[in-house]
Amino acid sequence: MSLTRVTTATKSKTARRHRAIYRIGGVLGVVLFVMALTQGQTGEVPRASTYPISGYFIASSNIDSKNLQKLQEIQALGGDTVITFGTSLLPAALDALPQDCTIKGENCARVAASGLKVNRYFTFSDGSQWGPPAIKCPRDRHVINEGKAYTVMVFPANDPGCKAKDGKYDVIVAGGSPTSAVDPTVSVAAAASTLGMEFYAGLPAPAKRTDVAYLPDLTYIHTMERFTERFLQYHAAVNDVSGLAGFYHHTEMPVSTSPVYEPVLSLYTMQNGAIHKLLPTRSAIVSPYIEARRDASSIDPAEARGGARKIAQTASGLHLSIAIQDGMGTGKGAAHSASEAKQDVDKFAASIVGKGSWEEKYVAPNRNYFAAAAEGVKGTGADLWANLEGMAPATEANPCDKSLRGQTTVARIERQLQEMASVTKVISYMWDPYYTCDGKVPALKKEMEGGFTVPLVTGSSFDAATGELRVLGFNLRGNSLRISWTGTDGEGHEMEAQPTGIDSAYGKDHGLNPRIQLAVLKMDAGWTNPGDAYVLSAKNTPD
Repeated sequence: MSLTRVTTATKSKTARRHRAIYRIGGVLGVVLFVMALTQGQTGEVPRASTYPISGYFIASSNIDSKNLQKLQEIQALGGDTVITFGTSLLPAALDALPQDCTIKGENCARVAASGLKVNRYFTFSDGSQWGPPAIKCPRDRHVINEGKAYTVMVFPANDPGCKAKDGKYDVIVAGGSPTSAVDPTVSVAAAASTLGMEFYAGLPAPAKRTDVAYLPDLTYIHTMERFTERFLQYHAAVNDVSGLAGFYHHTEMPVSTSPVYEPVLSLYTMQNGAIHKLLPTRSAIVSPYIEARRDASSIDPAEARGGARKIAQTASGLHLSIAIQDGMGTGKGAAHSASEAKQDVDKFAASIVGKGSWEEKYVAPNRNYFAAAAEGVKGTGADLWANLEGMAPATEANPCDKSLRGQTTVARIERQLQEMASVTKVISYMWDPYYTCDGKVPALKKEMEGGFTVPLVTGSSFDAATGELRVLGFNLRGNSLRISWTGTDGEGHEMEAQPTGIDSAYGKDHGLNPRIQLAVLKMDAGWTNPGDAYVLSAKNTPD
């Protein structure tokens, strides 16, 4: 029989308690997980394990020391991966191009395309200087003026190479950073290389459509393709270091099978193909989102299964990781169990969807979406990750650096993690500001520096034939388990024991999160009565 978990959390100086509700044979049982730190012989509290979040989105800097320090702080919390967002290639009028990009006092784009029929102008401001490594065609120019560097690229609007058969050209003005500034992408890649971490740089993306704001404008997809190639060639020339693991698609879509999102899929396919062609040892990440709100254009887990598979099929030969956003920071997703379905949504979710129960406001809990997506990517070669939204809907109680979203809590993060057993890696949006801001409470990273000390259950099952309780979760090793229950005879029963077995490689061996462990506890025969309610406590003990 399956045991379905629900948790809430309270904090004390030594322990965070997770109250879990289990349904056993139709009768509700209560499970209380208690994790208390105990002192070793030296009187010092042993350092606990790090949180099972191994990657973070970050804002890059053009100062090397700031990037290095940021990555060191992330690594200290167990992170091995950082990701930056990309920059959009934006259409622009000629008179709206940077005024200080000039050649002999004339507009640099006009000079570069002199005598040509210009189809459209574009800007791309990613903090890089670009420069000579990006010069590939006769009309391209590297411009330094008033201490700033620009690169002007002239592409055939509809043809490959440098010459337009139809005579139409698109002109891109990229850069605009001070000549003394460091390329932020190159800087982060260097820091990642120094620390043995992996960095995924944001890809360029088209602007959004004006008629349908959630879809990319593909009216200039040919220029987008040529510019993606030039972007990758530039990084192959100046940024081919061990820390550059791949690239990130910042154009988003839900985990959906709807044909509406075919433009997004075609963009992924094109850019993945370009990466595989020009930097074949690198991979890519895409981060679609859960939309489980009943009052929105919701999708169900079955559609998420097909949506994940369609996204995986855009890989174009490279290795693709699909990091699904869990929606807990935007109110789009729900972290709750079946037993909590009729309970009120928490205050953060209520600020988005209004008051009501989880089942009234959401189609399904996040664990169902991740499990379905895991089935969807089977056999595709893609990895399923989770993008844990490390913020919360903003209220007056949780401001964070004037952001549209607010500061979350460690207890809420732990609840989110319990939904993510089906994924192979957890990354989080976003390190700065959500993990670093000091709001009405200290920054999240300060609390997380104490270590991941709470055992979190992601699932369990009981085999009445063998009397074995099999518990899956994070941080189970080192716990002793105490089970107490009231039998149908009205008598109290209790037992305490170490699990008869801990399989720390269970997650890795079964295609789940590699930090998932299996704890097995042999129960006595009296406990198997499905009418019993029970309380389970788990306590960490020093190694």
